[in-house]
Amino acid sequence: MPKSIFWSRTDTAGSEQVLLDDGNGLAARGTLLAVDPIPWTARYRVTTAPDWSTTRVEVEAEGSGWLRRVTLERATGRWRVTTAEQGDLDAALVAAGHPRAGLPGTDDPDRLADALDVDLSGSPLFNALPFHRLGMAAQAADMPRRITVAWVLLPGLEVVPAEQTYTGLGPGRVRFASGTFTADIDVDADGYVVRYPGLAERIDRR
Repeated sequence: MPKSIFWSRTDTAGSEQVLLDDGNGLAARGTLLAVDPIPWTARYRVTTAPDWSTTRVEVEAEGSGWLRRVTLERATGRWRVTTAEQGDLDAALVAAGHPRAGLPGTDDPDRLADALDVDLSGSPLFNALPFHRLGMAAQAADMPRRITVAWVLLPGLEVVPAEQTYTGLGPGRVRFASGTFTADIDVDADGYVVRYPGLAERIDRR
């Protein structure tokens, strides 16, 4: 993997590091760590087609006494979602005073039929996928692009469809919106997040 990016979380104690090759679409593997709602580590692999539409994502999330995995594969216009679980994440959440996470994956992959992108919650890397696929760097400013993504929630790994909007704000900046949430994200010349207000900031080598 010829490139490496590191982000520090600004919403909680945590970080993300990814190794990637974006010479023909994207192939990447990364690790996220966070302490909320309970301490967890997640490892992922993501592969896209040359047009940056997502073809496969594998995520493994682990904490004290539990481990979950989910794999999403897209072929012939449909998503296949498989899961595995060891231990009891819900018991760990309840013991820490948090609601249960529910089951990993989805009971109806057809709900994801319109999604060409996967978004992993808390990961700045995954904003680059629709940014590239939609050609945001060449888009005129203030032209919103609405998409559906397969949103993988951490740490529970539930998979749900989510509506998102990307709007170019000029060179190096894009507005992300989903529901009532909005953030003006700074990106570099390659479309990777430099600063995501309220979530993360990239840490470069000194």
